Amino acid sequence: MNEKSFIQLNNLSKAYGGVHALRQLTLDIAAGEVHAICGENGAGKSTLIKMLSGVVSQDGGEIHVLGQQLKTGSVERAEAAGIAVMHQESATFPDLNAVDNIFVGREMTWCHGLLLEGRRMKSCAKDLLDRLGASIDLDLPVGELPLAQQQMVSLARALSRNCRLLIMDEPTASLSARETRTLLDVVRQLSSEGVSVLYVSHRLEEVFEIADRVSVLRDGQLVATSHVSELDVEKVIQLMVGRKIDLPELRAKISQERNDVVLQVEGLTRLGKFHDISFSVRRGEIVGLAGLVGAGRSEIARAIFGIDRYDKGSVCVAGSYLEAHSVRASMSAGIALVPEDRQHEGLVLAMTVAENLSLAMLPSLVRWGFVSSFLESELVHRQMNSLSIKAAGPHVSAETLSGGNQQKMVIGKWLASQPRVLILDEPTRGVDVGAKSQVHKIVQRLAQDGLATLIISSEMQELFSLCDRLLVLREGRIVGEVTCETATQDEVLALALPDAYKELSA
Repeated sequence: MNEKSFIQLNNLSKAYGGVHALRQLTLDIAAGEVHAICGENGAGKSTLIKMLSGVVSQDGGEIHVLGQQLKTGSVERAEAAGIAVMHQESATFPDLNAVDNIFVGREMTWCHGLLLEGRRMKSCAKDLLDRLGASIDLDLPVGELPLAQQQMVSLARALSRNCRLLIMDEPTASLSARETRTLLDVVRQLSSEGVSVLYVSHRLEEVFEIADRVSVLRDGQLVATSHVSELDVEKVIQLMVGRKIDLPELRAKISQERNDVVLQVEGLTRLGKFHDISFSVRRGEIVGLAGLVGAGRSEIARAIFGIDRYDKGSVCVAGSYLEAHSVRASMSAGIALVPEDRQHEGLVLAMTVAENLSLAMLPSLVRWGFVSSFLESELVHRQMNSLSIKAAGPHVSAETLSGGNQQKMVIGKWLASQPRVLILDEPTRGVDVGAKSQVHKIVQRLAQDGLATLIISSEMQELFSLCDRLLVLREGRIVGEVTCETATQDEVLALALPDAYKELSA
C-alpha cells in the first residue's frame, strides 16, 4: 500500500444475480486528495459508494484504511473508520428540522443522556451551515426546504462526523451556480485540512476544476486513473462511453411571429412563493425558467400542474381555462410534469419498470375492467426502446435501475400520454453525458413535432442550448425575458442575482 494513501481498494468485485456491478477494482485515495470518479449510469459508481459506506459487502477483494482492513457490510464500521457520504438524493428525515437531521443518532445530551442539549446542538448546526454559506431556517421541517437546502443539511451532517473520507455523490445536481461555487470552496478547504474527498459527478467542468486525479469506470471496470492535468473533457467522455457521443444539432428556432399559444399563464400568485407570473408558450416552442434555487421556479411548475394551490391567477391550455388546483384537470388538458425529485415524486420505486411506464396511461389500457397485459406490454416495450432504457427486463423494480435510466423512465411515463404541454424540472439532473445527449435530442424532436415545452434547469448552458426564450426569475417574480440567440449567460445572471441586479439598475 502507498504510505500516503488513506484508503486502498484491492480487486473489489460485486455481482447482482450474475450481473457484475464491479470487476477487480483496484484504486487508492491519498490523504487530502480530491479524487473524482466518472462513468456512465450503470458503470458501477453507486455500487462502489455503497461498498465504501458499509451498505453492501464485496464478493471479493479487500479495503484497507490507513493500513487496517475494513470489514464491509456495516455502516457503523465505515463511520468509525471516518467515512461519510453525501448522497445524490436527499437522505434527510423530512419531518425533522435541520438540527435534528444533523445530529440524528448522535444527539448531544446531559444528565446521563436523559436530556438533550438543544441549545448547544442548534449553535453547532448553525456554525456548520454558516461554514457552507447556507442560510436555513433551523426550526422548519427539512421536508419543507428546497432540495438545494436539504443537500446542504446532508453535507453539514457529514461534516459533523469529523470524517476523513467524504464521498460526494452528484453533490451539485440540485444547486445553483452560486451554491455550487460555495460547495467547491468547501471541498478545497476540506482537502487543505487533510480530508480525502471522493467526488462523483457527471459535471465534468467541476471535475476539472476541483479534482487532483480522475478515475473512469465503464461496465464495472476501472479503465483509467490519471492526473487531471493529463486529461481533457473529450478524453474523459471517450473513456466513459467507449464511443463517440453525437451532440444534438442546433434546431431552428421558431418564428417569434407565431401566435398559436398552447399554454397561457396569467397573474399566477402564491403568497410567499411567487407573484404575478404571466407568460405564454407556443406550439413547438421551448421556454426556460432561469433563476437561483429558491426563486420560485419549481413552485410555479407545481402550481401550473395543479399539485400546489395558488391564491390568484389562471392557467389556460389551448384556449380553455383549467380548473384550479386539479392535477386531473391538468392531465386531461394535456399537461405533463417531469418533477425534479424523480425518486420521491416521479416514480414508485417498489413497482416494476412496466408498472411505472404505464402509470399515467392506465385508463386507456383498461379493457372490460382489467388492465390489458397486451396493450401494457406493447406500450412499455415501445417506450423502453425509444428511450433506450437499460433494465434487466420490464418486470424488475424501478429501484434497481441507475439514476439516468430512472430519469428516462419518468420522461417516458409522461410521453406515453402524448401531452400538449411538457414541463421538465431539472430534466438531466444526475444523468451521465450519454443519457443527457439523448434527453436533449428527445426534447428537440418533440419541439419539432409541435410540443410546447417549459424547462427548469440550474445548468445555464442547457437552457441556452435548448430554449427559444428564457424567463428570468428573482425572488418569486419574473424580472426579465431574453432571447437565447442574442442573450449571454452574464446577462441572465445579472438579472437573477439580487445584488448584481441592483448595481445594474443604479
